[in-house]
Amino acid sequence: MIVRIDIDKSAGSSGYGVSYESEELYGDDGLGSLVECLVAAVEGMPPDALAAEIWYAGVVSGTYPLAVIGMSIEQVTEHAVNTTAMIDELMPDR
Repeated sequence: MIVRIDIDKSAGSSGYGVSYESEELYGDDGLGSLVECLVAAVEGMPPDALAAEIWYAGVVSGTYPLAVIGMSIEQVTEHAVNTTAMIDELMPDR
């Protein structure tokens, strides 16, 4: 099972939702950072989840095995932020 983690940013807080095949599984709002969102999302994963497709602010940054997210969370978050920033630069009106 490969789930999707959607992380939204707003002024001062972040939120996330985890879904599988377009069905919302769980989520939370009001977290302090992208890292906090990923930690909370991974901690609640169903046992049959093997990987997650990560979306940040409407931009997909990649699909990662859960073990990679856990071991390299700083790199995964940095990649998500950089990918979204590049897309925002190329498409400022998106």
